[in-house]
Amino acid sequence: MKLLSASILALALLGGCGSMSQMGSSPDTPTRTADGVLIGPTGMTLYTFDRDAANSGKSVCNGPCSTNWPPLMAPEAAKPMGPYSVVMRDDGKKQWAYKGWPLYYWSKDAKAGDKTGDGFNGVWKVARP
Repeated sequence: MKLLSASILALALLGGCGSMSQMGSSPDTPTRTADGVLIGPTGMTLYTFDRDAANSGKSVCNGPCSTNWPPLMAPEAAKPMGPYSVVMRDDGKKQWAYKGWPLYYWSKDAKAGDKTGDGFNGVWKVARP
């Protein structure tokens, strides 16, 4: 348990250090920017899906799709802020969107900085600010 707590603390501290160097990032936005791409709170790359309709307020990646492409979930009380909006998922949960595009992780990315989902099946792209 101590090792887990120490790991979480270390990740939190490292995450804090990384975001301090990001000029223009607000600490209360759902994403950060690293190497020109949006990353989630986990530090992992975020993606958009061409089959989603921008500004539709919905995600079309549900069920098995969301197993491979987990959504960047938003808390129940989440409200739109700046370029961020909230979309409703088929299961009734909320997901963050950037400039109208729902945001997802790629389950095959193994570590922060991986972008292995970029261009996948010609419909997945790295989310960029």
